[in-house]
Amino acid sequence: MKHIYIGLIFCICFLLNFSKATAQYGEILSWENDTIDNKVEVAFRTMNERDLLGGVSVIDMEEMTEKAYTTNSLGFVENLIGGVNGNIWGMDEYLVVIDGMVRDANNVLPTEIKQITVLKGPAAVVLYGSRAAKGVVQITTKRGTVGKSTISIRANTAMLTPKAFPEYLGSAEYMTLYNEARMNDGSDILHSPEKIYNHASGENPYRYPNLNMYSSEYIRKASNRSEAIAEITGGNNRVKYYTSTGYYRENSLLKVGNSKDNYTSRLFVRGNIDMNLRDFLKVQADANVTFYDAFTAAGDWWTNAASLRPDRVSPLIPLSYLEENDLLSGATINASNYIIGGKYFLGGTQLNPTNPIADSYAAGNSKFVSRQFQFNTVFDFNLKSVLQGLHFRAKYGIDYALTYNQGYTNEYATFAPTWTNYAGVDMIGSVQQFGNDNKTGDENISNSAYRYTYNFSGQFDYTKTVNDDHNFFGMIVANAWQRQLSGQYHRISNVNLGLQASYNFQHKYYVDFSSALPYSVKLPEGNRLGFSPTLTFGWRPVKEDFFGDTAFDDLMLTVSGGIISQDLDIATDDNEMGYYLYKSILQRGGWYSWADLGGEAATDFQRGNNPDMTFVKRKEINVGVRGSVWDQLLSFDLNFFAGKMDGDIARVNSLYPIYFTQVGYPTSSIIPYMNYNMDNRKGFDFSLYLNKKVNEVDLTLGMTGMYSKTEAGKRDESFEYDYQSRINLPVNGLWGLESLGFFNDQEEINNSPKQQFGDVSPGDLKYKDQNGDGIIDNNDEIYLGRWDTPLRLGLNFTAKWRNFTFFALADGFFGGQGFKNSSYYWVRGENKYSDIVRNRWTEETKDTATYPRLTTSNGANSFRNSDFWLYKADRLNLSQVQFTYDIPEASLQGTFVNGLSVYVSGYNLLTISNERKHFEMNVGGAPQTRMYNIGLRGTF
Repeated sequence: MKHIYIGLIFCICFLLNFSKATAQYGEILSWENDTIDNKVEVAFRTMNERDLLGGVSVIDMEEMTEKAYTTNSLGFVENLIGGVNGNIWGMDEYLVVIDGMVRDANNVLPTEIKQITVLKGPAAVVLYGSRAAKGVVQITTKRGTVGKSTISIRANTAMLTPKAFPEYLGSAEYMTLYNEARMNDGSDILHSPEKIYNHASGENPYRYPNLNMYSSEYIRKASNRSEAIAEITGGNNRVKYYTSTGYYRENSLLKVGNSKDNYTSRLFVRGNIDMNLRDFLKVQADANVTFYDAFTAAGDWWTNAASLRPDRVSPLIPLSYLEENDLLSGATINASNYIIGGKYFLGGTQLNPTNPIADSYAAGNSKFVSRQFQFNTVFDFNLKSVLQGLHFRAKYGIDYALTYNQGYTNEYATFAPTWTNYAGVDMIGSVQQFGNDNKTGDENISNSAYRYTYNFSGQFDYTKTVNDDHNFFGMIVANAWQRQLSGQYHRISNVNLGLQASYNFQHKYYVDFSSALPYSVKLPEGNRLGFSPTLTFGWRPVKEDFFGDTAFDDLMLTVSGGIISQDLDIATDDNEMGYYLYKSILQRGGWYSWADLGGEAATDFQRGNNPDMTFVKRKEINVGVRGSVWDQLLSFDLNFFAGKMDGDIARVNSLYPIYFTQVGYPTSSIIPYMNYNMDNRKGFDFSLYLNKKVNEVDLTLGMTGMYSKTEAGKRDESFEYDYQSRINLPVNGLWGLESLGFFNDQEEINNSPKQQFGDVSPGDLKYKDQNGDGIIDNNDEIYLGRWDTPLRLGLNFTAKWRNFTFFALADGFFGGQGFKNSSYYWVRGENKYSDIVRNRWTEETKDTATYPRLTTSNGANSFRNSDFWLYKADRLNLSQVQFTYDIPEASLQGTFVNGLSVYVSGYNLLTISNERKHFEMNVGGAPQTRMYNIGLRGTF
């Protein structure tokens, strides 16, 4: 492994030094104009932006990063263009391609990116094969430019403040309500009034603890993130180079024990080089190295903060409470390795012998380590000696990623004091020790994992223009990538042949045929080769004579349809890789014979054989309209899509006799997986941009959005009642019971349908009997809504006046619902009590209560999915605001500085929603934060 590290770092250094050295030579060979200004990178080619057909959107990242700083490579995608909402056109698992290689988007920074292209329609993605069936995000990194070396420096430092913390009850209130819960269940109270009073008084928080893990005693008001990035670019007509390097470090909000040293850091170096070796040969060589570390003290702070009850333990107890004459307790404690600050010993109890505060001081630490190495090269042969316009291009890339955890795991002792009181003064009379100090000093290496990724493509493409009117393009491409994951026998593969044939007449009439032959080993022999045809037509009516003198600067109409064969959905919950699902499985075991047969295990079926299994097919048609009016005052891009995902695999019980499946123990079935399920999907996306200059102010207002809906078109169902059918309802539907309020007395319970989810008492939820059978059970669950947000809107605004630039982003989400079913809302049993229980049902509050009665049981009747817990997910987020000031060039004359800008920016600033508290609160995890950043950008 050490040799791999050294070799790849050497490779980058070689590329950078070679590029600088060759830049000293004269202009030996002419460099063809390959600028991508007004050009767009799509699958395996570069196109003029005006010739794009439907289902393709583009972001100029160089322009964006001039006015808006972000830490996320895809941070602008969902806002600046339509069609993306955590997925592309309502699908999932979109493919990320960086410089032609399948890679992770989080391993490239926004400042390194030249352009992002989002491929949405079938014709746009088909050449990438099966793995691209649900859309592609294609990232093109920056490359060198002809000219003197230019150095760009960017430095940022940011303050991150928590948005909100969950609100939990203090000890006294919790103990009071816990007593109430026990009485509701017919049990005696656990906490005496005197004990509750002592916890409430706060006179001795060490004897009567009131632990709040979200207090300023343990958590900083803000954490810090600082970053510095340098970019160098230059070259001549023979060699061009681009390199970037940078480092960021972010600390933690925690400030207790060793957790105050928690941090995350990333160091990277990237080098891209373009070489014109001959008049017929260009070569690109790129390399990237990333070192990522995340150090944390032992313990799961945020999970414990949501579960550890406030009265259970006092984590740090002053030594001053020890009686002077209790030499035994003093000696026991002083023998510990962990006397905190010389003043405190670690507290514990029999029920809680350890705690997260003690963990932070004594349990050790862990560092997550990630190392990524990437290298790729491109060969571009101009075969004009054979045929003018003919090229052969080949790409090859290899990536290696390694992750592991290293750290130290320690054991430690805690002490439970026995308190006494002399003359009104609390003292510790004795202590009981739990555990022992054990610090071996041995470093642990665990969770080691690796990932290899290989990319290869080779293509012949041909470009020809006849009489400046007829424009032809043809391409045949072979594309393959493969990924090997540690611990998995089978590699993830994508292999396909692609063919594209395009023609346009005067950039007015367009026709494109693109297709692929994907190959998948997930399928049985004979069915492993698929066919994915697409056909697209385009028309630019503004070039027609009859269009006349109109307000349109440009107008492009497209219609496209296709069938994409894919194997992404050939997978199951217990076989995520999806291999051999077409084969039957027989296994030995499950049940055993009697002794007269020797006690041998039986052999049973787990599934049957299906030699006819084939690809799942994305069948879709989309219509697009793109253009601008009134001298670019308004530009627009609109797309409508409708299609289906046909042939998703399922075990279809209704097609087979009942005796094909054995129920009970052991279960057995010879029903195979087959292509059966179908989902129907439709929607639209749009991008609208208004550009206007008012006096000296340049204004740009953008509005983007997408609406999508995916419904179950075909399922194998056996529901007794029609209202439970999933067909023609959203696949991401929320299902549950319809609540009718609370039971207010036992008579109401007796006169209502019997609820089958456990014991029911006054104050529990009452449900509607949907089928009228007098019983409330799972058969009464109905469709309540969809958990995602079908409508997503993005707003962006830019105002530039002289040297000042203002930029803002806002995001809207509408039409979705969700269940409030985390431990913060479903408070039962021994859970920690949140502030929501204050509105609980009691005999006194039965007319105003908004929360069920408290219980120490599992509360299975009330704490289940129903419309009682349903909320609307509509919200509007102010995601980013930035002010930038460019130092006037006149002020920099006579210096080595060519340009200098300073900016301040804020992120995740505001949420407008009826459910704002819910959306801004994390339960069991680190809090969401607002970020306030100040940055400097300079060019030298």
